[in-house]
This record gives sequence, C-alpha cells and structure tokens, in this order.
Amino acid sequence: MKSTSALLLALALFASCQTTPEKPAALPLVGTWELISATSTEKDSTFSTFNPKHKMIKMITPTHFAFFLHDLTMGKDTATAAYSGGGGTYTLVDSVYTEHLEYFNNREWEDHKFSFVVTVKNDTFTQQGVEKLEKLGIDRVIVERYKRVE
Repeated sequence: MKSTSALLLALALFASCQTTPEKPAALPLVGTWELISATSTEKDSTFSTFNPKHKMIKMITPTHFAFFLHDLTMGKDTATAAYSGGGGTYTLVDSVYTEHLEYFNNREWEDHKFSFVVTVKNDTFTQQGVEKLEKLGIDRVIVERYKRVE
C-alpha cells in the first residue's frame, strides 16, 4: 500500500514538472494588409505603380496568401475598371518571404515563385524583390508597402 502511495506521489510530482509546449509566436505577416504605395524599377527607370483609384488588399495566413485588387468605381468607369486576384502558399525564412503563385487571373503567372525581403515596422509591411518571367519579358524590382487592416 505504501509503495502504491509513493508511486502515485512520484507520478504526481513528475506530472507537475512537465511544461506544456508553448504555441509558436504568430508570424508578424499574418493578417490583412492594404496596399499604400508601390514602385517598380525596370532597367534604369523607377516609377510608381500605385493607383489611388484602385484598392488592393493582401491576406496572409500561417500557410497561404491571397491578394485582390479592384477599382473604386465598381466597374462603372471603363477607363479605371479593374479586378485581379491571386494566391498560393508561401515560406518565410528570416526576412525572406517567397510566394508560390498557384492562382492568378493572368494564368501565365501561375506556378512561379517570387522572393522578397520583408520588414514589418509598427503597422507597415514592406516587401521588396524581383519579379522575373522570361516568357513574358518581365524583369523588374518591386517595392510594395502595406498598412495593417486587421
């Protein structure tokens, strides 16, 4: 009987020493972001690609990303009517964020990877990297800045 009580006491002490595993910290990129500025550099020219008549958001989960862009006139102004969307999976290693674009309304961009150096400071997420698609003649450095929406 004493040995059973001693064994139960030892098990209770052992169990109390066990720590519960902590959940990994949430990635600082996880959330919803709205595009606030964008530039593109091709050859020796840098220009803004941000259009204030459009709204773009990027949503990032722990494993996937998606982005959506549309015009603010709900398609009524044919000069500014626009819609695009895409998404896929990503990896984040240190500050290198790599998107694997699985879905996009311009299908020629699908199944390509794009790597960016990212920073998050307060409510601002910045990504900078190269978009290169030889078949489409695209080779440019982009810088996009987003503000956190959620």
